[in-house]
Amino acid sequence: MDRPIMSAGPHIHSGASGRRIMLDVILALLPAAVAGVVLFGLQALWIMLTCVICCVASEFLFNLCARRKQSVGDLSAVVTGLLLALNLSTKVPLWQCAVGSVFAIVLVKCAFGGMGHNFANPAITARVFMLMAFTSTVAGGAIPAAVDAVSSATPLDLIGVEGAGLPTIGQMFLGLRGGAIGETCILALLVGFAYLLLRRVIHWQTPVIFIGTVFVCYLIATGSFSTALYEVLAGGLVLGAVFMATDYTTTPITAEGRMLFALGCGLITFVIRRFCVLPEGVSYSILCMNILAPWLERWTRRKPLGGV
Repeated sequence: MDRPIMSAGPHIHSGASGRRIMLDVILALLPAAVAGVVLFGLQALWIMLTCVICCVASEFLFNLCARRKQSVGDLSAVVTGLLLALNLSTKVPLWQCAVGSVFAIVLVKCAFGGMGHNFANPAITARVFMLMAFTSTVAGGAIPAAVDAVSSATPLDLIGVEGAGLPTIGQMFLGLRGGAIGETCILALLVGFAYLLLRRVIHWQTPVIFIGTVFVCYLIATGSFSTALYEVLAGGLVLGAVFMATDYTTTPITAEGRMLFALGCGLITFVIRRFCVLPEGVSYSILCMNILAPWLERWTRRKPLGGV
């Protein structure tokens, strides 16, 4: 009898391919990428190009050295590079972007077997690595050229500081505030979110529960609707919830597991932002829940009729 062929999803009956899904994610990220270049200038474009090129080159060279079948055509390395770049500010030097890109592809993705086998989201893990290795440049964010500001403080740094000039809700929504390249313009991220929903690439529950948990926790903790809304719009919460907490490989496949995953991400993000020194907790929360994803999947899997 022929040996069964095992492969990572999606499979032929799903009507989609890994390359098609990656292409949809790239198209969904384009509004945020374009908004980042408009807001932060050409330096944002150079960072995106550096991350994407280094990710693709790293995967190509790793497969060449390991004598594996080339997989750069599935576009997953492009998605990783673009996501990593959108999570960085224009203050980060290009050589640090290159180091983070190589780390994401070689140590987080390829070393574990490539797409469908990595235990954590490569872009998120690389950002956490860069936060620890290059704290002074990666932490915080840059200010768009169209915004008059005397410092590079982000809204997360300014919330709770008396006399701080917080941007309006409209400015937060349009991206006229400090932050990373792809996290500031909420409007562009929501356009990408709508596209992924229409293409049925992601489920709405994970982003909504993730963001909703952070909002409710801050509403209970502060009693202020405006503060809770600022916490949702500030930082990389929307970017992380839409594009990284929905990763197929590193999140549970069961509906209940995905809900628990999103709830855990929201709670950890709230705890880190509220009680820890770190102003941003989205990256750490997703990485922590990536590690717990296999257990969530095991606890929430359904037993077949008659099964033990």
